[in-house]
Amino acid sequence: MNQHIKTVLWAAVALLGAFAVAGIALNRGESINALWLITAAVCIYAIAYRFYATWIAAKVLVIDETRATPAERLDNGRDFVPTNKWVVFGHHFAAIAGPGPLIGPTLAAQFGYLPGTLWILIGAVLGGAVQDMVTLFFSTRRNGRSLGQMARDEIGLIGGSAALVGTFLIMIILIAVLGLVVVNAMKHSPWATSTVAATIPIAMIVGVYMRNIRPGRVLEASIIGVVLLLLSVGLGGWVDHHETLRPLFDHDGLPLAYAIIVYGFAAAVLPVWLLLAPRDYLSTFMKLGTILLLAIAIVILRPEIHMPAVTQFVDGTGPIFGGKLFPFVFITIACGAISGFHALIASGTTPKLLGNERDIRMIGYGGMLLESFVAIMAMIAATVLDPGVFFAINSPAGVVGKEAIDAVAKINSWGFAVTVEQMQQLASDMGESTLFSRTGGAPSLAVGMASIFGSAFGKELLALWYHFAIMFEAIFILTTLDAGTRVGRFMLQDLLGNFNKKLGETSYTPSVILTSSIVVAGWGYFLYIGVIDPNGGVNILWPLFGIANQMLAAIALCVATGILVKSGKLKYAWVTGLPLVWLVTITTSAAYEKIFSTDVRVGFFASANDMSSKLAAGLLPADKASVAPQLIFNQHLDAYLTLFFIVVLWVVILDMLRLCLRYLNGKPVLQLSEVPHEPSRLVENWVRD
Repeated sequence: MNQHIKTVLWAAVALLGAFAVAGIALNRGESINALWLITAAVCIYAIAYRFYATWIAAKVLVIDETRATPAERLDNGRDFVPTNKWVVFGHHFAAIAGPGPLIGPTLAAQFGYLPGTLWILIGAVLGGAVQDMVTLFFSTRRNGRSLGQMARDEIGLIGGSAALVGTFLIMIILIAVLGLVVVNAMKHSPWATSTVAATIPIAMIVGVYMRNIRPGRVLEASIIGVVLLLLSVGLGGWVDHHETLRPLFDHDGLPLAYAIIVYGFAAAVLPVWLLLAPRDYLSTFMKLGTILLLAIAIVILRPEIHMPAVTQFVDGTGPIFGGKLFPFVFITIACGAISGFHALIASGTTPKLLGNERDIRMIGYGGMLLESFVAIMAMIAATVLDPGVFFAINSPAGVVGKEAIDAVAKINSWGFAVTVEQMQQLASDMGESTLFSRTGGAPSLAVGMASIFGSAFGKELLALWYHFAIMFEAIFILTTLDAGTRVGRFMLQDLLGNFNKKLGETSYTPSVILTSSIVVAGWGYFLYIGVIDPNGGVNILWPLFGIANQMLAAIALCVATGILVKSGKLKYAWVTGLPLVWLVTITTSAAYEKIFSTDVRVGFFASANDMSSKLAAGLLPADKASVAPQLIFNQHLDAYLTLFFIVVLWVVILDMLRLCLRYLNGKPVLQLSEVPHEPSRLVENWVRD
């Protein structure tokens, strides 16, 4: 294409994107069409990927496609396996796309659609996608080393050891939260449970087909897998209405938790080509297919955003969660903008599968942009609901009242109209007994998705769309759990390898069994505690999720900045340094608020002390008094873990700054741990399809 035509086209994309963003940001007092959000997102992502990501790959990282990757040099058939780039992309996207881009924007909509949307767009292109890409590159150049081990190798003993321990403990908390969300989504839902269960043998069939039956025939395997996956979705609805089969998949939370624990262990131990990679690859079809269908429905319907751009709850009085707009919108929306969990995947399973460095931009930067688009879709699905309905679904009974009439009166007093009859009809349409106080974000997201699908493709199928959305959310999140467990195993092996080199070998069977057992036992314990908690476990684990996740992202950017400086690229250090400064600001502020705030809806200690006083005075109802000691303990645990994580973060930061100063002053520092260049001998003959 003529260069002048290209210039004109990209200028048009930039102008359209700027116009869309201006329309979103400046609109007040009347509803805005959801198409503006999609237009702004697509234009911004296209420009960022084409220009910013390309510049980083060429100038900052200097990607070399002739260089052999760890997957080629260390190929062992278990963890290091050269894999087709589309399968790697599917695995990576499925692994990083967990509850954050779905649940975070939904919960953050209590502030209005504008703050969350801007953070998703800006945070992703300047922070999240950059973190994912540079972490994947640096890990690939270091034999697929984990983030914590890279910190120890590059920064030093103090900061590196803190990062090793801190990232591992944060990983345990994050996986437990993922497991809890999955359990809550599948609990007493035979359709979701049977479909999720079916994806496991389907993935193994595809894995065997691509490796042993028809090696390299990715297209054939994909068609087989997708057909079987769609059949499993249809059969899930049949199972849900079958008198004999339904009880086999209708379970309480605890049996489902045990099943997920067993699955997590298997995903960490079995060869990556047999279960993890093909299952995540196939799950990507479900994820992308649903998001694409949602985008098409939005384009067809052009629904209006009913939520105000900014609500009165930016002052911290929000009913869904306490805390002001700053810093809590940036903590609530994690994976949709920037997520430390991604750095663990980018330095865990993905670099061990990557066949060529040239694919780093597509997988690292492009994968994050795609997840950010998922977050935009979630924001739209949440905000097209009437605000009264949104707050009726997401506000806890303790805030709005247990009775429907009390909840409606409370929500109407905020200026958001809703009626009991309206909520009853909505629940009936969705096939639910009630939708009041269905907290956690997942139910309201499913209602929003079902409403859009129903309006576009048939309102008589609302109940079908609602349960499909619930099942979609469960599959979306479970793929992050299995990859996270394997990454946790790699992290622990790196940690133990500092004491025993044999235990540090990723494919040494005794080490695989030992470390997998420890990781699964760790997050399995927190999952068990969350499942048996009378309040559903969210209050135990969720408050830590956002803060810990963003702290992990700050650690990843800290390591990347240190490596850039040591590599003689000080002039490019701002690429990771600027998002690092922002993340340190918001995580430190949020941690301070959660630890020291006197607001009982924000501060961990304040909440625990308030409940202790009420318990001592006999002011708590009998049902809450019986669990109060456990809830008080959990609040203290949350506070001390938050304090520990913020200390770890600052230890890493200060050690990185010490390293940079020594390097710039010409003093000796740790040598770069990048492995020597070795020419690639791989010829991607498998890409014949």
